[in-house]
Amino acid sequence: MNKVILMGRLTRDPEVRYSQGERSMAIARYTLAVDRRGRRSQEGSEQTADFIPCVAFDRAGEFAEKYFRQGMRVLISGRIQTGSYTNRDGQKVYTTEVIIEDQEFADSKNAAGTGGGYAGGGYQQPAPRPEPGSAIGDGFMNIPDGVEDEGLPFN
Repeated sequence: MNKVILMGRLTRDPEVRYSQGERSMAIARYTLAVDRRGRRSQEGSEQTADFIPCVAFDRAGEFAEKYFRQGMRVLISGRIQTGSYTNRDGQKVYTTEVIIEDQEFADSKNAAGTGGGYAGGGYQQPAPRPEPGSAIGDGFMNIPDGVEDEGLPFN
């Protein structure tokens, strides 16, 4: 089975091209910076993230072009594909990339738009969750001020 699930931040805006032929198809390429788990070195000299090249085709490519921006945290699933080619110097170059099957936002609209990524500075803490016991009389929980409807897990 070849299945990969990654969560990371876009290192730059997706690069999108369209295929030639009878039916033009979007091909979006972007790189995800995925944090490594574990201890960080005291000197800070060790790499703490892996940079994973990703490719989205057709509608997924169009979605990435329209909505994804540098610094956004996204969740993707897909498969790893390897390949090789010979460069201009005659050297064989090996490639590895994730072919995206599914992609989605990993942050709320608010967090992504207010500098919650690498591009805008530090990480913004999400709004605190209400206490489970803070239900109003009709059995529903109170939603704290500052939480927008788009950030809720339902429509």
